[in-house]
Amino acid sequence: MAVIANRRSVMTLFSRPTDIHSHRTRLVLAEKNINIEIAMVMGPELPEDLMDLNPYHTVPTLVDRDLTLYDSRVIIEYLDERFPHPPLMPVDPVMRAQFRLALFRIETDWYSLAEEAESGGDGKLSSKSRKLLRESILQSKELFGAKPYFISDEFSLVDATIAPILWRLPVYGIDLGSQADPIEDYMKRVFARRSFRKSLTELEQEMRM
Repeated sequence: MAVIANRRSVMTLFSRPTDIHSHRTRLVLAEKNINIEIAMVMGPELPEDLMDLNPYHTVPTLVDRDLTLYDSRVIIEYLDERFPHPPLMPVDPVMRAQFRLALFRIETDWYSLAEEAESGGDGKLSSKSRKLLRESILQSKELFGAKPYFISDEFSLVDATIAPILWRLPVYGIDLGSQADPIEDYMKRVFARRSFRKSLTELEQEMRM
């Protein structure tokens, strides 16, 4: 980490191995097969060059030459526009707005709860948060079953955002139950994707061993 990140010729992503925001960013990178240096941040201390680049001292942080981005939503939308193939957002403005609304709801309703597990250190959720997250996911059961991917025939940024949450359900202590067949089918389909397998760190692989 001695080299200042914004002087690197290769795009760099600062990522934590179990951070859910980092995971969705790595999944988009894998889906688009982008050549990038992934700098894993281990432990609570951040590299000095990352602290200099990101005033919020958070991960993921993406450095692309003189550009530094440090919000996972901003990062994944930038990657989709910077590397347009395969596209992970629809071209139609109405559909695009619907996808962005889905992203907002997932971040607000699901990620806000998942962040409790991230901040706790042990990956666990409180019983209240477990109940809220489980109910919120099950409320979308029909949307999971309507098309091969979430509200889409093709894998999108929405799926890249949902998949890390669903992958962590065993760690969160959440069992969706017998009424969740469409969600289980969705998980099998997404988790079998080569890009998803490639996006997993060793510690994330262990979440479902």
